[in-house]
Amino acid sequence: MSTEADYDKRHGGPYDRGSADAYYRRLFYPHYYSNSASSFTVVEISDPDSPEFDAYRAGYNEQTGEKDWG
Repeated sequence: MSTEADYDKRHGGPYDRGSADAYYRRLFYPHYYSNSASSFTVVEISDPDSPEFDAYRAGYNEQTGEKDWG
């Protein structure tokens, strides 16, 4: 398992998506956006042993705030 400093925290990456899902109180759905020159593609993470899954889980679990829908 990686440490937080090892995670790719780019916008749309696994750590970022996990953090955003937790912040907006969405279900745990491991994914990230793979970007090419012309578009973004959702990549589902199905292998729980992958570094991308670890990064998503860390982002989801380390998020301490939540959106106030007040």
